[in-house]
Amino acid sequence: MATVTPESPDTGHPPDEHASDGGHAHPTDWLYVKVAIALGLLTAFEVFTYFESLHGWGDTAIIIMLILMMLVKFFLVVAFFMHLKFDSPIFWRLFVFGLILAMAVYMVMLTAFRIW
Repeated sequence: MATVTPESPDTGHPPDEHASDGGHAHPTDWLYVKVAIALGLLTAFEVFTYFESLHGWGDTAIIIMLILMMLVKFFLVVAFFMHLKFDSPIFWRLFVFGLILAMAVYMVMLTAFRIW
């Protein structure tokens, strides 16, 4: 005896179990916890770099480390908590363009005030 699956009225195909959320599976709660822990550790390391800068690290090295940590944190927040990893690529491109523009303005500001 053959099993019959109900068909979607729009496409004629069997309904997708993830159709209500855009056709993709969302990450588990545990992944969000891991991302939050990673963000917390990165923030703690950012605070640590401030106190280490008082003990002889060069300002340029500290600024570069802080910028790299900021980029990683930006990616994690945008990709997972703002769900852009699961949305249309145009939204991701807009955020990356905004990040590149903001970084360019920030670098010009650092250069203009001779912080390098």
